[in-house]
Parts: sequence; structure tokens; C-alpha cells
Amino acid sequence: MSGAVACEPVAADVPALRTGWGLPLARGAYCRPSARSPRIAIIAAHYNLDFSHHYLAPLLAARGFGFLGWNTRFCGREAYFLLDRALVDIGLGVRWLRDHGAEVVVLLGNSGGGSLMAAYQAQAHAPVVRAARGARLAAGIDRLPPGDLYVSLAAHPGRPEVLTSWLDPSVLDERDPALTEPSLDMYDACNGPPFPEDFVERYRAAQRARNQRVTEWCRRELERMQNAGFPDRLFTLQRTWADLRFLDPALDPNERSVPACYLGDPARANRGIDGIATVSSLRTWLAMWSLEESQCRSADYLPQLRTPSLVVQAGADCGVFPSDAQAILAGLGSHDKQLVQVAGDHYFQTPATARQELAELIAGWIAERTGRAPA
Repeated sequence: MSGAVACEPVAADVPALRTGWGLPLARGAYCRPSARSPRIAIIAAHYNLDFSHHYLAPLLAARGFGFLGWNTRFCGREAYFLLDRALVDIGLGVRWLRDHGAEVVVLLGNSGGGSLMAAYQAQAHAPVVRAARGARLAAGIDRLPPGDLYVSLAAHPGRPEVLTSWLDPSVLDERDPALTEPSLDMYDACNGPPFPEDFVERYRAAQRARNQRVTEWCRRELERMQNAGFPDRLFTLQRTWADLRFLDPALDPNERSVPACYLGDPARANRGIDGIATVSSLRTWLAMWSLEESQCRSADYLPQLRTPSLVVQAGADCGVFPSDAQAILAGLGSHDKQLVQVAGDHYFQTPATARQELAELIAGWIAERTGRAPA
């Protein structure tokens, strides 16, 4: 199915979610067939990225579906992220779709958004989300309208998991990213690749230990700041592009090329200032990035999902790996669940047909589960 597509900006008309100069904080763009209002619509959101122009929007709209690329108040503001607030914002997008004719709503969890949309669906059925430290639960968190289908697309298992698997454990002092322990440096040729099994075990344990050290510092620092009359503070984190799988194709093998990460050369990226969790507040680290305290992990929510669920893995992804997709599939509580691999990189930019094949797969899966035409 194909046809002309119309796209329009959408904003949640909630005064409390507007800046002083009038910018709606929960907003996005809606793509749909230009000739009609679809009865089946998809919503995609992320912790931080702007999904208002998601690459799948025009492709699925051309196949008769609505597609709302939706942004919460934390789009571009990852350092301040709080899960309950974000879920309330996603609920506004789901309600907008229902109010505009959508009888079936598909929750699309793409990349980091996989765990976010899983948390949304779980919370929509039963209270599972806690208030962040020093805060109250957001108004409306107990009244989220649920979705009908769930798609996990090239999704990470959770924010603390992906960050920890990318953390450089050779860092000795968070205040000085140049100070490292050579025996834990994956970019030191003396260590590999290929990486021996004992090195992998020691390396992964040191990554978890680094996450825990930051977590413990955040707890102490948050208490110190609050005792001084400050509610929170920001801090930086560097050297976050150091997953052994970036260099060693034998670890969690798929069709990816190495060396590679989402920023290209991982050795160069690891010494740069771009990446996830580069700036965070103390509360946000504890709520999102901490292995011990984070609520942003799909394993906490997937068992509660009973809706039909599709897990799509990119065959050449260099940042989401086969073990991630298998863990998501195994964690889903739905009896109707399926894992499909599609040729392509994380964003399905290559090969040239990847995005069309992906759109056709998702469209066909939705049609099979709903037994109806999208429009």
C-alpha cells in the first residue's frame, strides 16, 4: 500500500507544559495518509532524541498508518530526565491519537526508546514507577491510556545497561579522563583484540564497578548539596565508548564491521566529549543511569506486558547486539511475541532497501494482529 502523505505539527495544549515564551514542551509531528484519518496509529518517543521526524513516519504513513513522532519535555534535556514526568508526556500523545480517530495505538520503542515505551505500557496497567529522590510522583501518572501493540526496534535493554557496557573501566579518576589503568584499556593492543575470556570477565566487572563508584558518589554528593541548601547539581562523565564488542567481532557476533560505534571510530569517540550521560544531575544519574537504582530498564517492565509484541533486530547493528534482542524477547510477558532480524545498521540506512523492508515488516505484523486495514 502506498499513497500521498501529510505531516503536521502536534503539541499538547497543557499550560503547565509550556515555556514562558509559549513553546509546548510535549510536542511532535504526525504523519498520515493525506486522504483519510487512519484507524491504526503508531507513537514513538525517546529519552532524549527528537523523534518528530522519525525515518519510519513517512514510510508507514504511505502504507496507511498514522505515525506520531513524539517528544517529551526532556527532548535535548537528558541531564534532567525523570521517568514519571516523561511517561505523563507520552500519555498526552497517546490521548491525542485516540482523540483523532486511532482505534489501535502501537507503542514503538526504538533504540533507547525501547525501555521507555515498555515502562509506559507497564505503568498504564498498574503502578510500577517510583518517584525520583526528593520529588513527588507527577500528576496523571496513574491515568495513562495504554497502547494495544508493542514494537521493540533495535532497542537497548535499558539506560544503565547500555551505558555500563560502554563505560571505559580503565578510568581511575572521574575528574581526569586521561588518567587510566593500562591493564583495563581495551584500546591498548597488549590486551587485544581478540580479547581473552579472562580479560572480558575482568573488564565487565570493572565496568560495573565504575558505575557503582559514580552511584555512591552521587548519593554522598546529593546529601552534601541538600544539606547546603541545594536541591541538586550537574556533573560530567567522559570515556563512554568502550564496549569490547566495538573491536572484537567474535563477541556477540552479528554482521557488523569493526572497529565501529555510532560515532564512527570508537577509539576517537572515547576520547571525545559526545556520548550518552556526558552531563547529568545527581538525581537523574540515580534515576536513569545507576545499575543499582535506575528505573529506566526494560527488564523491570517487560514481564508485565501482555500485548502482542514484535522485537526487531538490525543485523549489522554495532551498538545493540543479538544478546540484547534475545533478552528483550525472553523478558516479554506476552504469549504473542516474535523476534525478527532485518538486514541493516542501527538506523537502517544501509543497505538501500533496509528501511522499506523494515516498514513492510512492521506494517504486515500490525495488520496480522489487528485483522483490519490501517485506514
